[in-house]
Amino acid sequence: MTRKELYSQVLSFFAEKMPEADTELEFADTFQLVVAVVLSAQCTDKRVNMVTPALFRRFPNARAMAESSADEIYEYVKSVSYPNSKASHLFEMSKLLVERHNGEVPSTMDELLALPGIGRKTANVVQAVAFGRSTLAVDTHVFRVSHRLGLVSKSANTPFKVETELTKHIPDEIIPRAHHWLLLHGRYVCTARNPKCDDCGLCNLCKDYLTRKPSPTRI
Repeated sequence: MTRKELYSQVLSFFAEKMPEADTELEFADTFQLVVAVVLSAQCTDKRVNMVTPALFRRFPNARAMAESSADEIYEYVKSVSYPNSKASHLFEMSKLLVERHNGEVPSTMDELLALPGIGRKTANVVQAVAFGRSTLAVDTHVFRVSHRLGLVSKSANTPFKVETELTKHIPDEIIPRAHHWLLLHGRYVCTARNPKCDDCGLCNLCKDYLTRKPSPTRI
């Protein structure tokens, strides 16, 4: 099977099974999305969604957060992973949003990456979800699923290389959804430990599964 054929079949499968795939983070505007994505680093969306309602009531926008302190923000986010650094990043990010962007979240990659706590993955999520750009964030789930399915080469050993290969083969108009397809498949089916191969509709296409599958016993 050619790489083009593999992509076609995988994307068709996801389009049928998850036509409305979207982020599981809960937010009301772009600022809240950025905050939620920053908090979600090495933390589950479920945990983030437990924290953000109270956080957003206290800090509904960048100005409110910029007028606070990292210590106060910490009290709201202390149950997520790395709360000290995340609280500090959110405080500094909010101050820069107010100082440079009138409290609004910018839409360009360079401007997003200039904000504390914002890496390429977070910037790609914000651009895709908030601004409808054809960007694909590569987290651990996307990285794992892409390699297991054989969508990317073995030499794609960094998130950026995986992103580059995926976006080369996925049509621009479905790139944002493809991120969620791969992420959700990795989160619930193609898990890091004990992947649910028996429940996966892509086994017949999966390079990793076909490699591990025992050969039929000959009589």
